[in-house]
Amino acid sequence: MTRDPLLTGLAALATDAPDGLLDRIAARWVSVPSPIGELNVAFTDQGIAYVRQGPFREDFRKRFGRPLLPAEKPPAGLVTALRTGRRAGLRVDLRGAGDFQRDVLTATAAIPRGEVRPYSWIAERIGRPKAVRAVGTALATNPVPLLVPCHRVIRSDAATGEYVFGPEAKQELLRAEGADLDGLRELAGQHVFYLASDTTGVVCFPTCHNARRITPRHRHGFRSLAQAREAGYRPCRTCKPAQVG
Repeated sequence: MTRDPLLTGLAALATDAPDGLLDRIAARWVSVPSPIGELNVAFTDQGIAYVRQGPFREDFRKRFGRPLLPAEKPPAGLVTALRTGRRAGLRVDLRGAGDFQRDVLTATAAIPRGEVRPYSWIAERIGRPKAVRAVGTALATNPVPLLVPCHRVIRSDAATGEYVFGPEAKQELLRAEGADLDGLRELAGQHVFYLASDTTGVVCFPTCHNARRITPRHRHGFRSLAQAREAGYRPCRTCKPAQVG
């Protein structure tokens, strides 16, 4: 294996490096289990920076400009976060992302477990409603999938779309979290993208936990948010539905 010249130079120092210097120059990596198999995870002094399957050291160096060193153990909470999708106090290091991608990832991180949102919702949330395609590109290069749950963002027609670990893994994760993909596709086939309750007067995305509590006799489907508003329904304050398009 070719030695990294930066690490070789550090090893040749006549005196010990100051505390923390190595962590500011290099990153650490571990291999850990996840719901979709073994993952390689790189982390810095600022948090988890990169999550991928298979060989990734060269990709990491090209993307972040840092060499990687093996770690003795994973950061506290990492394995649990990968399994549950809940980061708790686990930090992520998004310094390698641009402003637009950071905005996209921040909005994506707010999607609860078991729920999905369309790409257009992310675009609306970040104030760039016409940037739906750019949102897809930003999510396709998400450096920390699972920790920032880009698998919870799908197409407006309820097709799951692409995913850094493959569409099959995306569906596997969503089903494991309790997302009713078959129900979503059935609704989309009927041109229903929003569900409203005539008891609360609220309209939601179908996977919102509020929408899942609506009983059939009180449930009404709508093709557009504008249509639901015209019928007298107000957007859910929890899932904050935006126009699907």
